[in-house]
Amino acid sequence: MLQLHETGQATSTGDSAGGSDYLTFSLGEEEYAIDILKVQEIRGYDAVTRIANAPEFIKGVINLRGIIVPIVDLRIKFGVGKVEYTPFTVVIILNVGTRVVGMVVDGVSDVLTLPDGEVRPVPEFSSSVGAEYIAGLASLESRMLIVLDIARMMSSAEMCLIDQSVH
Repeated sequence: MLQLHETGQATSTGDSAGGSDYLTFSLGEEEYAIDILKVQEIRGYDAVTRIANAPEFIKGVINLRGIIVPIVDLRIKFGVGKVEYTPFTVVIILNVGTRVVGMVVDGVSDVLTLPDGEVRPVPEFSSSVGAEYIAGLASLESRMLIVLDIARMMSSAEMCLIDQSVH
């Protein structure tokens, strides 16, 4: 199990027998999940330094303890509803490949363990989120989670964030 501390740091409190831990977050009306092992920390949204000619979904960069971190707004990237920055808006700092990348989301829900086999394959359909970035779908009680392959998404050529020689 993973615990999130006041500082936003995530630490493991043991292993999840027969399952994987995921951080869940919301974008508009949808709930998403990502592998908790990719999460470095969670921070409140602060102003970023804009980069000229960057795609609209790349909000800019921040200096995180001496590391320049690009910040991607997934709400803009996925075209999910109106983009508003509220006190619940957070940046999830990720370790992807050899890079540190931040992603803006509407809010973080919780950390949960999905038993092996709970993540189902994605049916064939077209969506604003490329199907190649969806690892699967999981249903928990009345909730449906879209499980993202965040490493594949953040390291894709269209994101322009990570040198393609990294994979």
